[in-house]
Amino acid sequence: MARWLVTGGAGFIGSNIVHRLAADGERVRVLDDFSTGKRANLRGLPPARVQVIEGDLRDWRAVLAAVRGCDYVLHQGALGSVPRSLADPVTTTEVNVLGSVNVLEAARRAGCVKRVVLASSSSVYGDTPTLPKTEGMPLLPLSPYAASKAAMEGFARAFSASHGVEAVLLRYFNVFGPRQDPKGAYAAVIPRFFHAVLAGERPVIYGDGNQTRDFTYVDNVVEANLRAATVPRAAGEVLNVACGERVTILGLASLVAEALGTTTRPLLQPARGGEVRHSLADVERMESVLGFRPPVDLRRGLELAAGWYRGSLPGAKKAKRGK
Repeated sequence: MARWLVTGGAGFIGSNIVHRLAADGERVRVLDDFSTGKRANLRGLPPARVQVIEGDLRDWRAVLAAVRGCDYVLHQGALGSVPRSLADPVTTTEVNVLGSVNVLEAARRAGCVKRVVLASSSSVYGDTPTLPKTEGMPLLPLSPYAASKAAMEGFARAFSASHGVEAVLLRYFNVFGPRQDPKGAYAAVIPRFFHAVLAGERPVIYGDGNQTRDFTYVDNVVEANLRAATVPRAAGEVLNVACGERVTILGLASLVAEALGTTTRPLLQPARGGEVRHSLADVERMESVLGFRPPVDLRRGLELAAGWYRGSLPGAKKAKRGK
């Protein structure tokens, strides 16, 4: 039986991967410093199958200890958020670049790792007008966060070429779903919308709301990670992970309200720096290499997320139709 390491395993995407692996009967090790991840995200996991190591990606010894004995490494650990990276580019770079180099070097030295799957981001494409975004396009990052992911990709390629570390890069496009934190200055748009509507408030949109995104439900991303680790032909690939459909942020606000059985009028605020205007993924390579089409589309994903947020957010039952 394989042993898996999930870095950032107490975070949003990482914890969903850990729960899936545990449900599949796999042995899982989690490395997380709990700076943004939450212990509650790992609640209910069988201790006989899931080992949790508290450690920082910047701590070489902690990373090497976590990697030793593992067959597959799913590297989800990072400091996310474009606004956070604009406010503190140094820490974002340290965690996302140095932390990723530590993971790659540990995989090389451990001698047991069959493949490393690294979570990258659609933000590496920047704001080029060409749509959809294909994996062969030049990388034009607009923020320190995007630049850190582009640098991580470069190091992964270098470790593959110079040290033979088998790596797969997955470029996520706006992932959402259970365990995604709706609070804080750097919360993503969908959990913020759910939190606002369930609290009877107007969701805030930064900009005119006509910017577009390609959202994908977290279960799709979990499946992509597991396949990227084990499908033979995925070695060395760079793959978009998305649904290949886009929606305006204004349209998204309406879909969130619909999923909650209510209506709402969003509140427009000035646009934020470092954000791309339009985003849409070409998912042909993902479908071809990994052999699957994301089974959960945006509308169904929002319905599933609505059920989770209703049961998880304080005061969630206060949302009223017609707000």
